Amino acid sequence: MTSPTEFPSTCLAAVFHDAARPLQLQHLAVPLPRSGEAVIRVDLCTVCGSDLHTITGRRQEATPTIPGHEVIGTVVRVGDPAPLSLDGSALQPGDRVSWSVCVCCQNCERCRSGLTQKCLSVTKYGHELAEGHHSLSGGLAEYLLLRANSAVLRVDPLLPDEVACPANCATATVAAAIRIAGVIEGRRVAIIGAGLLGLTAAAMAIHHKAASVQILDRDPKRLQQAARFCPQVQATDSEQGPADADVILECSGAHAAIEQALAALAVGGTLVLVGSVMPTPPVALHPEQIVRRCLTIRGIHNYTADDLLAAHRFLMAEHWRFDFGQLVQRIFSLQDINEAIRWALAEQPLRIGIRPGRTR
Repeated sequence: MTSPTEFPSTCLAAVFHDAARPLQLQHLAVPLPRSGEAVIRVDLCTVCGSDLHTITGRRQEATPTIPGHEVIGTVVRVGDPAPLSLDGSALQPGDRVSWSVCVCCQNCERCRSGLTQKCLSVTKYGHELAEGHHSLSGGLAEYLLLRANSAVLRVDPLLPDEVACPANCATATVAAAIRIAGVIEGRRVAIIGAGLLGLTAAAMAIHHKAASVQILDRDPKRLQQAARFCPQVQATDSEQGPADADVILECSGAHAAIEQALAALAVGGTLVLVGSVMPTPPVALHPEQIVRRCLTIRGIHNYTADDLLAAHRFLMAEHWRFDFGQLVQRIFSLQDINEAIRWALAEQPLRIGIRPGRTR
């Protein structure tokens, strides 16, 4: 445990109140951690599309709130008893950690069935009210309070911040999608959407020895980026639709793309819906075709603790081959958060990062 002189009483946080005004930089109290909790110094927070949806008003959240859930940080103080990492050992000050976006009770019927991310009493980092003991629940701050029952793991020092930071959102979500898709080795895989989810899915499909990987998008710049990031894939304009595929991961959320995907599945194929997290028009569905072609349609939202572990194992094995770090295209300081949001909305990068006190 850190000494009282090293432990801050307050910290800077970017607080969202409503879409009509900028994020407000406020000093909030840093709480003493209770049983099973820890105070984390935020080393880097990357800004996810859902954060931008909240900040621009497309997604409704209880306010005030501190956005940001893709975080890599360092433990500075632990409660008594200390929280346990996924390997069963107690966290200690100095540990470099990542943790699941969702905090579950582990006891309700959904948790017991394996859908921990849909816990009946789930709380989510970056999406909770900034009030009381748990005010510091988002990554756009200098410190964050790790809640009891969080699925937390130590991060290898060889994994760069820019690579590790999105792992508890995009990478773990893709790990969950790959898991429910079934066997990837030797199968033809198509991925719709060349955002961070799509590029991660392409790299993970190659890692799992897919026979071929096609990635589709309407944006020529994103297709060029996909070809640079993952030269092994076939990058295709989505207007052409996917080729005959055994597995299709739909990461764009576009309803027209879902209809294309259903038509393109091979007999016995599986469609996994990943990107449909906002309301869309209905999709035409032909049950007779699903039956005759023996198709499977699955949906995945967020992920389990095992998926988070799988994501980190994948990054440790493959970050040397796929340059995930360059997908975080610019780093801003926390003090420049509103400039950072304006830049992200104008330039549409896959990710930007917020590093308290430092820029790139």
